[in-house]
Amino acid sequence: MDRKKELKEQYLQMKPEMGIVMIRAKHNNKCFIEVTQRLQAALNRLKFQLDLGSHRNSELQKEWKEYGEGSFTIEVLEKLEYDKDEAKTDYTDDLALLQMEWEEKMVRENVEFY
Repeated sequence: MDRKKELKEQYLQMKPEMGIVMIRAKHNNKCFIEVTQRLQAALNRLKFQLDLGSHRNSELQKEWKEYGEGSFTIEVLEKLEYDKDEAKTDYTDDLALLQMEWEEKMVRENVEFY
């Protein structure tokens, strides 16, 4: 097998980390959460969108611009593990359940959402 095919095969076998990301404002205790099948890509995308001024949540975007990046934390709340069954490829329902659990937890802690 040539090197290009090897690299392509390795890429196809990769399993990126998936889970839930939170952006939390230090100044008002509000947060924005998002589930994703590609955690690192989501972290990069969220920061890029906010810095660029193109995040889909206008309230969060406005406060990011007003208060600056230092007034927010961006963190991975939880990683979702892959199923032992290699045939499973759709984790949409698992991620939706994870999001509901974290939303309920945030509500119990009196955290508001963007």
